[in-house]
Amino acid sequence: MKTTALRLLGLLILLLLGLCLRPALAQTVTVALDGSGDFHTIQEAINSLPATAARPRTVFIKNGTYREKVSIDGKANLVLKGQSEKGVVLTYAQARDQWLCSPEATAGDWGVATLNLRNCPDLTLENLSVVNSYGFEAAGDVTIECPTAPDGHKTVRKTGHQMALRALPGATRLIVRHCTFRALGGDTVSPWDTEAGAYYFQDCTMEGGVDFYCPRGWAYAENCRFICHSKEAAIWHDGSGSRDSKTVLRNCTFSGDDGFKLGRFHREAQFYLIDCKFARNMADADIYQAASGPGPKQWGRRVYYAGCHRQGGDYAWMKDNLSTAEGAPKPKDLTAAWTFGGRWNPLTGAVAGSAPSVPAVAK
Repeated sequence: MKTTALRLLGLLILLLLGLCLRPALAQTVTVALDGSGDFHTIQEAINSLPATAARPRTVFIKNGTYREKVSIDGKANLVLKGQSEKGVVLTYAQARDQWLCSPEATAGDWGVATLNLRNCPDLTLENLSVVNSYGFEAAGDVTIECPTAPDGHKTVRKTGHQMALRALPGATRLIVRHCTFRALGGDTVSPWDTEAGAYYFQDCTMEGGVDFYCPRGWAYAENCRFICHSKEAAIWHDGSGSRDSKTVLRNCTFSGDDGFKLGRFHREAQFYLIDCKFARNMADADIYQAASGPGPKQWGRRVYYAGCHRQGGDYAWMKDNLSTAEGAPKPKDLTAAWTFGGRWNPLTGAVAGSAPSVPAVAK
């Protein structure tokens, strides 16, 4: 009798401990088009979660094509995880000019993309395909009514700006793994926080037109594939917020339409390309300063290569020049932790110091 009572007491203690610990456990909600999950849409699942939590909350998305525009604003420590990269497709069709002429565009670019991020630090995206299909579906350029245009009309180009991913200030320490981003126009992947942006991309595919990968602040991309449909530039960087800002691309491949150019910059910028591979049909054009930029750069031209090669033979400008960079780093030193100045290590999750700073999460 005594043994039975002790057993029951032990079970009761375990049950109480389980109830006490339950709030600390990571929360997962499931999205499925067929009704087998907790929600039918990704946005509904995100909206169901509180703004903050001690541990990451996961939105698990089952395979399917989700035709919706998704916004994450004021929610920290989230994971959007698809069942498979090719199987989970988030798609929406809208050109940037089309959006800016609409009544919904009360806050400029907020809402322009298929996936919109703002004030959502420590967000992770995994196993997703995010598409802005406007350019793929449009028959050609069109003229639309536009109240903000001088003559009340705006021409929307088939290959104009079309964002798949748009990250505005506060969406820092963003981790993206095994994701595909596609658009026909420019600015496909636009993580834009000049002062505090910290972005990590691993094993991703990015496709688009001019400047289709255009981070501001600090960015590190490794083992990624870039597909360019423009003869102006594939990649772009804005490092004007800090002399230390940089974009690092390691072991990435570049392909695209005949004569595509590698990259350009308008403002202060710092590029590091390490062990990258370029298609034979890429133009013989180094990363260049665009004529429309705001004049000479106070920190000079900072474009560095190490171990990069082109199919069919290297262009002269691809030669290793890493020794001319400030501090003369070695290729092995150019890790993700180095890129973010030791303030953040996306591989371990370690965060140190006060910069890049994180704005208060909106309620």
